[in-house]
Amino acid sequence: MPYRSNEDLPASVRHHLPAHAQDVFREAFNHAWQEYAADPRCEEIAFRVAWAAVKKVYVKAADGDWVHR
Repeated sequence: MPYRSNEDLPASVRHHLPAHAQDVFREAFNHAWQEYAADPRCEEIAFRVAWAAVKKVYVKAADGDWVHR
């Protein structure tokens, strides 16, 4: 299911990513959801695409925080 706002994202995303990274995740997830709607693994694919998009812009620091590259 596409996410309408960052507040709708799963807690694991909301509590670990900064606001901009949440925007990146949500936009990538929603786009992938539409792109792969016919695939039975649509949700899995959308999550993988969304995390890949976040990892292009952010990196997880040694202290566990996500920081902009």
